[in-house]
Amino acid sequence: MTKIMKKDLFGNALLDFQNGNYTEDLITSTNISGEDELPLPYLFRNFSEMPKLEQKALQLAKGSILDVGCGAGSHSLYLQKKECNVAAIDTSEGAVKVAKQRGVLNVELKDILEETRTFDTILVLMNGTGVFEELSKISIYLKHLKSLLNPNGQILIDSSDIKYMYEDEDGGLWIDTNADYYGELDYYLSYKGEDEAPMKWLYLDFERLQVACEGVGLQCDKVMDGEHFDYLARLF
Repeated sequence: MTKIMKKDLFGNALLDFQNGNYTEDLITSTNISGEDELPLPYLFRNFSEMPKLEQKALQLAKGSILDVGCGAGSHSLYLQKKECNVAAIDTSEGAVKVAKQRGVLNVELKDILEETRTFDTILVLMNGTGVFEELSKISIYLKHLKSLLNPNGQILIDSSDIKYMYEDEDGGLWIDTNADYYGELDYYLSYKGEDEAPMKWLYLDFERLQVACEGVGLQCDKVMDGEHFDYLARLF
């Protein structure tokens, strides 16, 4: 079964923006950080407004492409303009509607674990490792993603090492070594006073991603570092 967002506040927010009813932004928080605004216009950004990591991933994408967690469809639209063969999926019904309205030609309401088609490039961007949910599930997702690759295919995925969020003023780390991996977070989202059901979200440091890839027979190369402890990796 597709893990459709229970209330789909994310999709509702995208629909509001798309339909000219933009009055406020999404509010996000985690179990280790306070509330933060996620500006809706950012989710509708064009190529020039994207972070360098995303721009690089889109430039490296080739052949038949799968855009995982497409959101409002910004990545897919850019690739379509370059006459790429791109398919998009998302678990938000509202996001899928918006992507269609914006002109994404091939978009479906689908969880990545339900995907069966094969591709030359799979894009998993905007902290792509978040879809793995937690450390114990990484191999499940990586094995499945690997099974969707055509010969000589590639997965382009980004994430962040959030160790810095546990630093004190002196540079020491406050990480409980007996607790779960520090990148496993509970992610909360609210919109217009309503709260979405909490989600598990995984921020993964590059070294752990590399080890997990080796365990399922994938090579993992770092393409580039971002501006704030983030990175883009290529798996093949």
